[in-house]
Amino acid sequence: MTHFGKFKIFNWVSSNFVGSNKTPLSSMMSLFNIAESPMFYRTKRIVQAENGQSINPVSRTAAQTALLEYLYVTRNIQFTDADNMSKNSPHFLEKLLVKVDIDADIGHSITRFLCFHPINEFEPFFESLGLKPRDYNPLLPRDLMFLCDDDLLLENYHVLCNYGIARSKIGKIYKEAGEVFGPYLLIGEVNADFVKVLEILRKEGVDISRIEDHLSEKSSYDWSKLLALLNLLRHAGYNEEQLGGLISRHLGIFFEDSVDRIYLLIGFLLKFGSTMNQICSMFLQFPQMEFEEFFSNLRHCFLFLNEIQMEAHEIRNIFRSHPLMLGSCRLKKPNTLRLALHAAEKRMCEVIQESPQVLKKWVMGSKVKRLPNLRLKSRKLKTKFLLDLGIVDNSNKIGKALKVFRGSGEKFQERFDCIVEAGVSREDACEMIKASPQILGQSKDVLEMKIDFLVNKVGYPVSYLVTFPSYLNFTTQRVELRLAMYNWLKDQGKSVPLLSLRSLISLSDKKFINEYVNSHPRGPEIWQNLKKEIYAE
Repeated sequence: MTHFGKFKIFNWVSSNFVGSNKTPLSSMMSLFNIAESPMFYRTKRIVQAENGQSINPVSRTAAQTALLEYLYVTRNIQFTDADNMSKNSPHFLEKLLVKVDIDADIGHSITRFLCFHPINEFEPFFESLGLKPRDYNPLLPRDLMFLCDDDLLLENYHVLCNYGIARSKIGKIYKEAGEVFGPYLLIGEVNADFVKVLEILRKEGVDISRIEDHLSEKSSYDWSKLLALLNLLRHAGYNEEQLGGLISRHLGIFFEDSVDRIYLLIGFLLKFGSTMNQICSMFLQFPQMEFEEFFSNLRHCFLFLNEIQMEAHEIRNIFRSHPLMLGSCRLKKPNTLRLALHAAEKRMCEVIQESPQVLKKWVMGSKVKRLPNLRLKSRKLKTKFLLDLGIVDNSNKIGKALKVFRGSGEKFQERFDCIVEAGVSREDACEMIKASPQILGQSKDVLEMKIDFLVNKVGYPVSYLVTFPSYLNFTTQRVELRLAMYNWLKDQGKSVPLLSLRSLISLSDKKFINEYVNSHPRGPEIWQNLKKEIYAE
């Protein structure tokens, strides 16, 4: 886990570490290939100090040793840091030598001087990072002298060192992107995942500088998870333009500590039957809102539908078809809506299934209208249907007709259309309904099944319904059983009268059994066998 605050490190790292034609590692090696080596800091054989005194290499080495001992032993600075500062700060060392007698024991003189005159440790530190005095003087802290007082600077410095950046190059980072060393930017391991994320973002055309506004010092970011998410979306079908556009429009989703929530959302929608293509499409249309709010709304909608006892498969269908709408709605509590709508849970479920968009009218802060009275609505629809078709030609007869035509008015039209679509003329269908109103009390699916059985199993034309509309009031099992028994009797050579389909199925069970089934010794046995077989199917 790596803590990040608002920073410009992205710009600096992405431009120096991530190249369009290089791998992240090879790009960074341009900074690493100059390791600290004595040859880069080779002194002249005889150096002249600012006071005109000549300093030979032996004296310089003694001075470096004294400075190292002071930094490491007295000031308790890490040995590698103290060693680097003592060996790679020639300007500071010269300034220090001016203040002591170089003709005496230089090491002892410097040690004695440092005991009574503490130095500004930031000067040799910055110089050892590759900065000249003219570069680091403006950067020196005004109220600090000791490195240990700036623990953030040291911690971030050590992270960069451990990652492999040459110490002599870190000064360039401090000069060009000093914020890197300010907040808790690089605590932990700056690993390859972080660099790969930057590489993907740059490749997708994302403006890296905008990311800093979405990072917080108080949050932590697992770059391996973000990298895995970006790769998941790429493999799911996003092209570079789509992924880049998504990230640019919704930077907060990816950088405001929401990656774990994104994984939860994906798993949540997959569980409801959504495909990755559908989920990717949803993200492309994601609304301009906080991801946490979206996820919370989605979860609240699930709890709401579950509390009003909607069936699991119906909840699944709604979530699969309307995830964006559900995530954008903060619904009122079920009890509040029950009172406002004057509706029970079953009615609420029916309304939602009929039009899921109604949920947008039931959000917090909205004024909810009472649902219309179902009985009144059904009566109006039935009245309109009967008058439009001319089944009732006088409004004064409506009251009597409504008692005959029972059922939901809103379903009458589709059931009537079902009969017309089967091949019956509109006029004949009206006459059928007048003769047998109970027809409209059956569902469309049941009517279609009965008509199909008449035409394809019994072998009658659909026009037969005009002469015998009551056929639609009998079950297909009754028709099949009567025909099977009648045909068996004929096959047995039993002399039975020629019966029409109307007569065959209109007889009561008692009369049919007495007159036909019992006319043969094995009739009752065959009747029971056929009945079990047909009704079992």
